[in-house]
Amino acid sequence: MDAVFAQAVSVGARPVKPPQEVFWGGYSGYFADPDGYLWEVAHNPFTDLT
Repeated sequence: MDAVFAQAVSVGARPVKPPQEVFWGGYSGYFADPDGYLWEVAHNPFTDLT
C-alpha cells in the first residue's frame, strides 16, 4: 500500500491524506491525479483474496 501510494506521488499525483490506519481496522490513503480526480488506496486485512 505504501509503495503504491509513493509510486503515484513520484509520477505526479498530489498527496491528499497520507496512508494511515483507519477506524475499521484497515489502512488507506488518498491522492489526487494530475487532473484532480481523487483516488483511494486501501488494504483490508479482513478480506481473504486467495
